[in-house]
Amino acid sequence: MKKLFAIIAMVAACSFAATSSVMAQEDEAVTEQVEAAVDSVAEDTAAVEEVVEAAPIVEEENEGVFKNLKTKFIEGGAGFMSLVAIALVLGLAFCIERVVYLTLAQINTRKFTKELADLVAKGKIAEAIEKCKNTRGPVAQVSRKAMECLDSNDRNDIGTIERTINMEAEVQGTYLEENCSWITLFIAMAPSLGFLGTVIGMVMAFDDIQRAGDISPTVVAGGMKVALITTIFGIIVALVLQVFYNYILSKVEALTSNMEEAAQELLVMCVKSDKCKK
Repeated sequence: MKKLFAIIAMVAACSFAATSSVMAQEDEAVTEQVEAAVDSVAEDTAAVEEVVEAAPIVEEENEGVFKNLKTKFIEGGAGFMSLVAIALVLGLAFCIERVVYLTLAQINTRKFTKELADLVAKGKIAEAIEKCKNTRGPVAQVSRKAMECLDSNDRNDIGTIERTINMEAEVQGTYLEENCSWITLFIAMAPSLGFLGTVIGMVMAFDDIQRAGDISPTVVAGGMKVALITTIFGIIVALVLQVFYNYILSKVEALTSNMEEAAQELLVMCVKSDKCKK
């Protein structure tokens, strides 16, 4: 019996020791995980604090840029700088109007002419005319004129149809380039106003020199500053409007190319039609 109790006591002691060791290891692992989590939270908190600290700096920099522009605009003189600003606003207004008009005038030319050719091949000229009326853009307008000639009894010869297509294409091309002359006017006016402000600033500088009787940099600085600021703003306005103008010209060229492609397709479908006088 004593040996049995001794064996049981030894087994219990070994089990307790093993359990204590495992629990100690688990406690160490949990402690390490907690410490890692705390470190991660601390790093995230530090990163957030850096972002929060940097945000006001960015806002201050943006405010500083706008404030400097406003200050320079005022220093350039209300007279000429206001004229430059008006040229920018009016020029952008015409640019936006042209961009919107030309964007709405764009259609899938190949898909449109294919559908139109199918209607003409089936002899459904009235439906083709109605389709052209319900479609926006210069290609549809040119096609409508051609279909109206084809549907008539006295203008359905191929020569008249071709002349009608060419005339309508010229008219639509004029519509595409409408108001572009105003944009070029403001592109030319903006730097001209800036240079005019430069000349006025130089005159002011010489007047200050004459009144002071001295040619020191302090006397000349005021007029020269006005001269340079007006020139800079005038050139900036011209550059901005020039970018828009070139984009508008690219869209006009694309639409003109679409009209030429549609005109060729229209002549082909009219020649194939039974209603066309050869």
